[in-house]
Amino acid sequence: MLSSPFITTPTSVNQIMLRVLLALIPGIALYVWYFGPAILVSITLASITALATEAVMLKLRDRPIKPFLSDHSALLTAWLLALSIPPLAPWWLVVVGTAFAIVVAKHLYGGLGSNAFNPAMIGYAVLIISFPAHMTHWLTPHALGGIELDFAQQLSYIFHGTLPAGLTLDAVTMATPLDTLKTQLHLGLSVSEIRDMPIYGRLAGHGSEMVALGFAIGGLYLLFTRIISWHLPLVYLGTLFAVAGIFHVFDPTHYVTPLFHWFSGAAMIGAFFILTDPVTSPTTAKGKIIFAAGAALLTYLIRVFGGFPDGMAFATILMNICVPLIDLYTQPKVFGKKDGLL
Repeated sequence: MLSSPFITTPTSVNQIMLRVLLALIPGIALYVWYFGPAILVSITLASITALATEAVMLKLRDRPIKPFLSDHSALLTAWLLALSIPPLAPWWLVVVGTAFAIVVAKHLYGGLGSNAFNPAMIGYAVLIISFPAHMTHWLTPHALGGIELDFAQQLSYIFHGTLPAGLTLDAVTMATPLDTLKTQLHLGLSVSEIRDMPIYGRLAGHGSEMVALGFAIGGLYLLFTRIISWHLPLVYLGTLFAVAGIFHVFDPTHYVTPLFHWFSGAAMIGAFFILTDPVTSPTTAKGKIIFAAGAALLTYLIRVFGGFPDGMAFATILMNICVPLIDLYTQPKVFGKKDGLL
């Protein structure tokens, strides 16, 4: 039988970040299984850059280095950014995006706890706007493409930009399932015709749907351990499902099923790992619901009607702008307050 005192030690930032990193592992493992180990190189490069840049900025700001480096927040930014860009991205692209995320999006706003925008998504936005061609070279899943690069060949391309003789980048890369869907719809094909293409699996893209499932498993672990609350992921996925479902029922020829949107792009990693950033999301339960619903609506609108195939990053950034206003109007009433008087 339990006895008092029922006082628990609060979970430290270090422990929270470690558990979030741990929760990313199932998705990363499936990423490696379906697309090869190149993503591990991107994660390593981003991690080294994030830690080095964090240390330099802390030194310049005359802050203690060890406590902030050991809280693992820089590592989490690095991992999320690396997972958001193509695994064959040249090494300098990973370094530039990660450094920008840490220096500008994090430290120029005052460091952890003061940044208004999710640093990883700012880094991604800068890369896709500045280097759009490099951000489209996604690896073809195993057993789908006729030619596959081994690890040494992937390393050679990442660091030297060279491929085996006679081989072009188009032979080993492809557009994402979301990008392919949008392109083929503009060419006049129906959803059913597009879904018959070999890059698609049962729910969404071959391989990528399983990676999304891995991130969902990690997200459920975060919910079970109460690292995150249910409001953001459930409302985001629920709203995305509802909006996509309405369009699909209205016109199934031109709009895919809600499950396709769930298991495509960054929906799962966004729902459980990006929107749930405690610094850049609302603090109130009602505010989290508004924030998540708005992010889901923007994600869908950008995916279907916007100029980018996936809208998770820009939806997050746009909703980050609204957080102060959301928090202002969703604060619960002070106990004992009535009609503006105490």
